[in-house]
Amino acid sequence: MRLSLARTSYQMLLATFLYPDRRGYPLPDHHHDRPLRCYTTSTTMPANIVDDMKKAAIASCPKNCALCCQTPAYSCSNVAFPRLNCATITASQCNSPTWRVIIAQDCPASCGFCNEGGCVDAVTNCSNDLSICTTVGMQDFVNTYCQRTCNRCPSTTAASGTVTSTGSSTGTCTSYIADTASQCSAWARNGFCTNNFYTSAQRRARCATTCRIC
Repeated sequence: MRLSLARTSYQMLLATFLYPDRRGYPLPDHHHDRPLRCYTTSTTMPANIVDDMKKAAIASCPKNCALCCQTPAYSCSNVAFPRLNCATITASQCNSPTWRVIIAQDCPASCGFCNEGGCVDAVTNCSNDLSICTTVGMQDFVNTYCQRTCNRCPSTTAASGTVTSTGSSTGTCTSYIADTASQCSAWARNGFCTNNFYTSAQRRARCATTCRIC
């Protein structure tokens, strides 16, 4: 553990030395030059771009080198017809429960959501308490606000098939066993299809169609 912390501290010190903070660069309209080590082995200007130096800077200090937009989290395309103007999205919108899910789907490059597959938690602290994913009475909340943490993304692809909004795999089913209970929709909203408190046999016997059980 100590060795890991020491290595991390050394890497941070090295990064600070190689790529010094330019007092908030890159803020809008701040045109400070990037540190030379962000893109070249040269010590004087003009300098040729060295790909390996640039790749190292992107991996180590993209913000100080003004290369954030070239990191994997930001280097993707937004959708052709987004529901909001991707170019005007603010940092507060990236963290807003009102906008995060829409931005992840329509404007992933604007908030660094390129690696999220179009699905993020609407609130940022869902993973602080994973028990919320299976707590009866909290399922409406997690289905809306903790989709990624609780595996409730409506179109997430899994090895065995497509995961539905209730968290059950559809596999290759073309039809499902009929529900035998009339309250299945309400039960599903409260976690019947996903909470380990209920057995697979119970779900299959009562709400197979709602829980997408072949």
